[in-house]
Amino acid sequence: MKKRNLVLLLIFSLLVANSFAAELKIGTATVDISPKLPIPLQGQFYVRIAKSADTPLSASIIALESVENGIAKDTAVMVSCDLTIIPTELLNYVRDSVHVYLPDMNVKKIFLNAIHTHTAPVIVNKQKDNGIYPLSAKQLEDVNNYRRKVVSNITKGIVKAWKTRSAGSVTWGLGHAVVAANRRATYSNGRAKMYGKTYLPSFRGIEGYEDHDVDMLFFWKNNKLTAIVIDVACPAQEAEGLRTVNADYWYPVREKLKKRFGSDLCVLALIGAAGDQSPHIMYRKAAEERMRKLRNISRLDELARRIVNTVNDVYDVVKDEKQSDVKFIHKVKDLKLPLRIITEAEYEDAIKNYKEYKAKIDKDPSTIDRNFGRMKWYQAVIERYEAQKNAPNHVLDSEVHAIRIGDVAICTNTFELFTTYGVQIKARSKALQTFNVQLTGPNLYLPTEKAVRGGHYSAWIYSCLVAPEGGHMLVDETVDLINSMWNDKESNSPNL
Repeated sequence: MKKRNLVLLLIFSLLVANSFAAELKIGTATVDISPKLPIPLQGQFYVRIAKSADTPLSASIIALESVENGIAKDTAVMVSCDLTIIPTELLNYVRDSVHVYLPDMNVKKIFLNAIHTHTAPVIVNKQKDNGIYPLSAKQLEDVNNYRRKVVSNITKGIVKAWKTRSAGSVTWGLGHAVVAANRRATYSNGRAKMYGKTYLPSFRGIEGYEDHDVDMLFFWKNNKLTAIVIDVACPAQEAEGLRTVNADYWYPVREKLKKRFGSDLCVLALIGAAGDQSPHIMYRKAAEERMRKLRNISRLDELARRIVNTVNDVYDVVKDEKQSDVKFIHKVKDLKLPLRIITEAEYEDAIKNYKEYKAKIDKDPSTIDRNFGRMKWYQAVIERYEAQKNAPNHVLDSEVHAIRIGDVAICTNTFELFTTYGVQIKARSKALQTFNVQLTGPNLYLPTEKAVRGGHYSAWIYSCLVAPEGGHMLVDETVDLINSMWNDKESNSPNL
């Protein structure tokens, strides 16, 4: 009798446990953040005014909540924006605005990332947020109005995603697509150059590793695919020189996926560690161009074709692996990373160049649109040097997020992070797959020691706030944050 009662008690306990099993709640939204035209564009040193738009701009939102035994355990709100950068000011405005409508939400669990299109509007025009454009009073008003629209519409999207969240399921997968190329050429003199010529006899190779991974998450509600998260280590800057508004290769990616899975599909674009990568081809250009012409598609559509093909392939492989009871943890940490020390020689070089560009403007004020950005660039280094003298141990505050969803991790950084750092994080992570997400803030490049030795744009002092030692600190802190979400009983070496 006692044995029978024990069995019944065990069965009852299992039934109760299953009835209160952890569940993942999912909410999604996609909002328009297209500007009113004309509008100044961000992404180059010179002023460009867009009078037309090739595509709309949007922000994709996924709100996640884990519930266990009827109690909310953790949350995450991911917002991918068709913007060049995410200024700290913009993030704070969004968090403050969401708090008004959702006072119980921990708004620190919201992060925004930029796809880094170079054909999106200027979002703020302050020096601390890369404000390098000499805009008229009317253009500044247009920028401010655009920022208010972005904040308002993203807030509405977050509130909608949160209020419509309901139980769903998720799975993940890994694919590959050649979208990015390392953009730093090296030469026999030991120097490097971004987009340097590769046909020269002195060309010795491409500086860094290329990451062609495409990491994916698929979310379902009521057995319908609701959202796809796609992480590609390539900034959206194929169309970077245009004077039109353009969401770059992510627009055709989204449109092609919606054609298969439905017009209400949320496609959340993440850009992996890609400070030294871009979609621009460094060699074999003629062969690539021939194939594109034979397919009779644009370069943007060619990049989209590669991404969509691997998404479709991975979806067909993992679609029956849906999980509704997954471990879900979200951690946020504020790091203090050491600023790169500006040498006396770099300071003197900045003064010389600042005076040169200022003289050009003084001599011919009509050249201000072409020269103001460079002048401000050098001025920023001069100001950093002066601040450095007063605070030699000055650091940069940098917020990082680490999210565990089942067997995968998502981690963020505020930089254009060189790919090698992203590879280090992936290799040392306990997660089966690790999604790097760069540009969740406004910061500049974070290069490796090798790149600093090679010099040039993206690696010299004008392009960087944080030294390579800060890059290693970022990697170590991020890996520790990720691995703290895996216990000792789980695999601690999935990458071996």
